[in-house]
Amino acid sequence: MKKLVIQIVAGIVGIYLAEKFVPGVSLEIIPGQSSFWGITLTAFWQILIFVGAVLGLLNFLLKPLLRIITFPLRVLTLGLFGFVLNMFLVWLVDILFLELEIQGLIPLFWTTLIVWLISIILGLM
Repeated sequence: MKKLVIQIVAGIVGIYLAEKFVPGVSLEIIPGQSSFWGITLTAFWQILIFVGAVLGLLNFLLKPLLRIITFPLRVLTLGLFGFVLNMFLVWLVDILFLELEIQGLIPLFWTTLIVWLISIILGLM
């Protein structure tokens, strides 16, 4: 349970920091279209919490399965393919939410790096 909370908080804080400091990353409310499973979102903090929570849930639930499937690639690349998995999960959240826009591979890289670092820092506490 503790790890799930850490992943969700890391997702929220990481997306917030990426939106503030990484050019090419934007998180904006789309008037009349911003909703999540029927819940209308009208404020920045609401969409930030939903995007970060979904990213944290994907990291908690889907990432272990992907790590097992891609074990041979991670061994061949000495663990660097794990970062590609993290980039895939952030990209998946970008696709799921119209409000989050990551323009290109470089902003995706920096966003993933920020989320990963926040997750490590929170995990050590």
